[in-house]
Amino acid sequence: MPTLYVENVPEQLYTALRRRAREHRQSISAEVLALLAENVPTPEELSRRKDLLKIARKLGSRRAPGLAHHQTAEEMQREDRHR
Repeated sequence: MPTLYVENVPEQLYTALRRRAREHRQSISAEVLALLAENVPTPEELSRRKDLLKIARKLGSRRAPGLAHHQTAEEMQREDRHR
């Protein structure tokens, strides 16, 4: 497994990482790995996200059969004013 060394970490960032690691009861190294895993998508994750986006777009473009137009609140207010 590759090793990653990071130099010149700003003091405030290091302090925040140390605090997070303590809160999660793990080492700073383990916390950094967890943050990277959460925030840097792998090619497989990107592919999965694209597939989900395609499905969501298909579902969003569908119109359910038999649904009538529902008035907006503004349309209902205008209609009520004209009575």
